[in-house]
Amino acid sequence: MADKQHESERISFGLFQREQRSLFGEILDWMLTPLLLLWPLSLALTWFVAQSIATKPFDRALEFNLQALTQFVVTKDNRVSFNLTPQARDLLRADDSDLVYYQLLDARGELISGESDFPLPRDIETPEPGRVLLRDDIVRGDEVRVAYTWLLRSNNGQRLVLMQVAETKGKRSTLATEIIKGVMVPQFIILPLAVLLVWLALVRGIRPLNELEQRIRARKPDDLSPIEESFIPQEVAPLVSSINDLLTRLKTSLTTQKRFLADAAHQLKTPLAGLRMQADLAQRETDPVEIRGSLQQIARSSTRATHTVNQLLSLARAETTSRVLPNARIDLARLVKGVVRDSVPRALEHGIDLGYEGPDAVPDHCLIDGNPTLLQEMVRNLVDNAINYSGRGGVVTVRVLLDRFSGVQILQVEDNGPGIPENERDLVLQPFYRALGTNVDGSGLGLAIVHEIAQQHGATVFMDDAHPEQSNRGLLASIRFQPTQQPAQE
Repeated sequence: MADKQHESERISFGLFQREQRSLFGEILDWMLTPLLLLWPLSLALTWFVAQSIATKPFDRALEFNLQALTQFVVTKDNRVSFNLTPQARDLLRADDSDLVYYQLLDARGELISGESDFPLPRDIETPEPGRVLLRDDIVRGDEVRVAYTWLLRSNNGQRLVLMQVAETKGKRSTLATEIIKGVMVPQFIILPLAVLLVWLALVRGIRPLNELEQRIRARKPDDLSPIEESFIPQEVAPLVSSINDLLTRLKTSLTTQKRFLADAAHQLKTPLAGLRMQADLAQRETDPVEIRGSLQQIARSSTRATHTVNQLLSLARAETTSRVLPNARIDLARLVKGVVRDSVPRALEHGIDLGYEGPDAVPDHCLIDGNPTLLQEMVRNLVDNAINYSGRGGVVTVRVLLDRFSGVQILQVEDNGPGIPENERDLVLQPFYRALGTNVDGSGLGLAIVHEIAQQHGATVFMDDAHPEQSNRGLLASIRFQPTQQPAQE
C-alpha cells in the first residue's frame, strides 16, 4: 500500500511539474509570432491598397465620359435637351463586364433624359456648377461608381441641370483581385521560406552553446581548469567568465579541504597511536606502578585527541555557522567579560593571573552586528592560547578598548609567554601551523579559528610583542571591529 501511495504521489507530482524552458523555443517564438501576426495585417493593407489602385484609372475614365457627354447637352428656345448622337451611344456602350447608366435632370428634378430611377446625390441643395464629383451608390441593385456635375444651360446662363453617369464595378473588382493575387501568392511562398531561414539561423546561432555543452560534458570529474573563452560568443562570455570564477573558487575550496583533511588526519594520528601503544603496554605490564603510568599517558593522549576534535569542529562551525545562525546586536564588553569569568577556573588550575580591563558595557550606538556563539568561541580561543603559553605564574590581561565617537572597538588579549616571531605571525593564522620552540601541547587551530571568525565579522587581526624589552616578549593579539552604524552625535 505504501509503495502504491508513493507511486501515485510521484505521478501526481509529474503531472503538475513545470516543463523546462527552452531558450531556442523562446527565441523562435518571439521571432515568428510577430511575423505571423503581421501577415494578416499585410493582407488587409494590401487589399485596401489594391482597391485604391484599381479605382483611380477607372474613375478618371468615368470623369472623361461624363465630360464628354456634357457636350451633348444643348439649350434651344430656353429648353434643355440631350442629343444622343452615335458618338454618345459609344460612350454609353459598356463592355461585357460592366453596365453604364446616365441621367439628366433639370433644377426642378424633372427628367430630361436617361434612367428615371437614378439616385440623387446627397449635396443636391448646394450645387457647384462645373465641378465633377464622384460617389459610390446603388442602381437597380448593383453597386456602381457615379460621376456627376451641375451644368448651367439657358439663354441667360442661369438654369442648372444635373448630369450623372454610373458604371458597375466589375472591372474594378477584377483588377483589385488580380493585384491581390499578384502580391499574396509570392507571400504564401516567402512566408514558409522565411520561417525555415529563421529556424536555420537560430540553429546556427545557438550552435556555440551546444559546443560549449559538449566540451563541459566531455570534462573529467577532477578537471577544474578554466573553460577556454577564445571561441565563445560575446553574449555568452560573461556566463563563461562566471563559471570560470566558480571553478577557480571551487578548486581553491577543494584544495583547502584536502589539505585540511590531511592535516587533521596527521594531527589525530599521533594521539591515537599513543593511545594504542599505551594500551598495549598496559596489557603486558603486571607492575601496578607501570600500569598506572600507562593509564596516565592514555588519559593525556585522549585529552589531546578530544581537544583536537573539538577544535576541528569549532573551525568547521566557524566556516559555515554564520550562514545559518542569525546575527544580533551584541555588547562586546559584556560578551568578553562572560568568557573571562568562565575561564577563571582553568586559569587558576594553571596558576595564571587572569584579569579584565575595560568598560562594563558599551553604549547602544557602539553595539556590533554578529553571531554571539562564534564571537564567544573566538574570545575563548584567544584566552585559552594565552593561558596555555603563559606558563605557571603568568599574567593574562583581556581588554576592550572603545572609541565612543567613531564606534571603533578593539579586543586585546595580552600574555607574558614566549610570543610569536614576526615572520611567523601570518603563518600561525593558517590551520595546524604551530610556532617552533614551544613545548605546549596544541592542535594549531586556535588562531586559525580566531582569524576565520574575525573575517566573517569584518574585523582585522593584529599581533605584536606585549613586552618587547623582556626576554619573554609575550603576545599582544588585537582584533579591531569597525562600527556597524553611524555613531550618535553628541
